[in-house]
Amino acid sequence: MDVTNRFVLDFATRYAASRPGARILDFGCGAGRLVQAGLDAGLDISGADVFYAGSNARAEASASGLLGASVHEIQDGRLPFADGAFDLIVNNQVMEHVQDLDAVLAEIHRVLKPGGTVLSLFPSKDVFREGHIGIPFSHWLPRGSRFRLLYTWALRGLGLGTWKDQAPTCRQWAVDKLAWIDAHTRYRSRRAIIAAYQRLFTIEFIESDYIRYRLLGRPGRRALARLASVPWAAPLARAVFRKLAFLVILSRKAAA
Repeated sequence: MDVTNRFVLDFATRYAASRPGARILDFGCGAGRLVQAGLDAGLDISGADVFYAGSNARAEASASGLLGASVHEIQDGRLPFADGAFDLIVNNQVMEHVQDLDAVLAEIHRVLKPGGTVLSLFPSKDVFREGHIGIPFSHWLPRGSRFRLLYTWALRGLGLGTWKDQAPTCRQWAVDKLAWIDAHTRYRSRRAIIAAYQRLFTIEFIESDYIRYRLLGRPGRRALARLASVPWAAPLARAVFRKLAFLVILSRKAAA
């Protein structure tokens, strides 16, 4: 797993250790790799996904045997679980793909126990680099504009971008990838995201926790990890991180 999924798994493992019997849901679990890792670690974890057309996750979940067992399909926007079924719900790079954030958060709120926790990691619109195709600012430029196509094409020609083997030419890659993010992502301002979450939860931002986790896993960077907690440095580290990567939001549902 990549470092972000390892952070989520570490968070879930620590959460479960402090709350024996905790049930965990990976919302937007894709093929279920985090679910499988959690099961292997002894967690009571399930996954759910809409399996949108922009990925092969459903086929992969089916091939692994997880689909229908520990991974479930979301249909008509409703999770196949009872009210208050989970203590912790995690979602990693999911909320920038949902069309109706309020409806999704309401459904998460429904299946979360009173006093339960939600961990969300995803980018806001002001992030510099569009993480799915790897081209900076491509999600800021007007959809369908010629300048946007030429800009993305040029940067791909300079070697930037992800999944570079998926098109025969740099131009076709740019066309295909821009079409993908237009069809399958919806970036929101940080203000809109905060407002949506605060309608249902109390929230705090914990990017510093992620920064420390990531740095502590790299030899020779423990001093930088400690610096991320220094009062004057932490806000700067969070601000830079949000521009380069994503938000890390910890939400809590009110206790009964």
